[in-house]
Amino acid sequence: MAKYSVAVLGAGKIGSLITCLLAESGDYDVHLVNQHRDAADRLVADLSLSRVTVTGLDAQDAQTLDQYMGSHRFDAVVSSLPYYCNTLVADLAAKHKINYFDLTEDVEVTRHIEALSAGKRTVFMPQCGLAPGFISIAANALMQRFDQLDTVKMRVGALPVNPNNALKYSLTWSTDGLINEYGNTCFGIEKGELTTLLPLEGFETITLDGVLYEAFNTSGGLGTLAETYAGKVNTMNYKTLRYPGHCKKIRLLMNDLKLNQDRTTLKRILEHAIPKTLQDVVLIYVAVAGKRGDDLFEENYVKKIYPQTIAGKLWSSIQVTTAAGLCSVLDIVLNHLDKYQGFVCQERIALEDVVTNRFGQYYAD
Repeated sequence: MAKYSVAVLGAGKIGSLITCLLAESGDYDVHLVNQHRDAADRLVADLSLSRVTVTGLDAQDAQTLDQYMGSHRFDAVVSSLPYYCNTLVADLAAKHKINYFDLTEDVEVTRHIEALSAGKRTVFMPQCGLAPGFISIAANALMQRFDQLDTVKMRVGALPVNPNNALKYSLTWSTDGLINEYGNTCFGIEKGELTTLLPLEGFETITLDGVLYEAFNTSGGLGTLAETYAGKVNTMNYKTLRYPGHCKKIRLLMNDLKLNQDRTTLKRILEHAIPKTLQDVVLIYVAVAGKRGDDLFEENYVKKIYPQTIAGKLWSSIQVTTAAGLCSVLDIVLNHLDKYQGFVCQERIALEDVVTNRFGQYYAD
């Protein structure tokens, strides 16, 4: 008999693997909710998944979703929907006293959920996944090794292994989320104080394993880490890694052609012109500098993760890292609900607990 009943909303790139991982474990009965039921049915049949119940439902229909969530006894609801759907899902999770997890990179959505969670006994844990998500867990683990913190750099990229277009990029995850990260205000710490930063600025280059990458500010990847460490570190920032030349072309689209003000058109352009791929690589880079005693030290966390075959199907590295990030923290939290309630930030979770978790194994060395 399964230990937990979980509703997964959305059977897209990430929701499909979340469903697979949880159902394959044998400890979770998964209720997969998707607007197009036939697509979810095909997923379950192709992977021969047991312990999965499929429901066709439009999660943006507040009344229908309210009735659905109220008619089941779920231990948790996972939103793998676009960020703009998550406030409704979180509101209904609060109403029906269901533990809530999502993948959002959107700062305003996270602020709504944090305010909503005040005084609640159930868990509200947004920003699960890779970045935001695992990157904050990894950075926090390094930061614990210093007596005095100076600089924290967090860099993440999800890139095609063999780029062959002008942007040197492939659409490996949500286009809405990608545009959101490129166009929204960024946050960081400068001179010890929380500050706002412009997206697509802060340009720098970095070499990993002999390959040159560029990095620049994007929104949301820092999660809540800056609020947690404001006044405790001199400098902290998060930047996205891309192949050289990408940022300049995105600036042309979003700023010079003003498509940041017409995101529907930008989404249509990107999805029409940029191919998808399963041949990708996820790059994770954290650098922390500070004092140990009287000595200045730096420590790095560097990892490359490639596509994996799970349940007989090849999944891209961004699918694996994002789904594993969410499933591992969900598993940790649900098995220790005595330790968690209300708003739970990613840095509450220990890196060692993630990499030794059955779902977090893909992050292990």
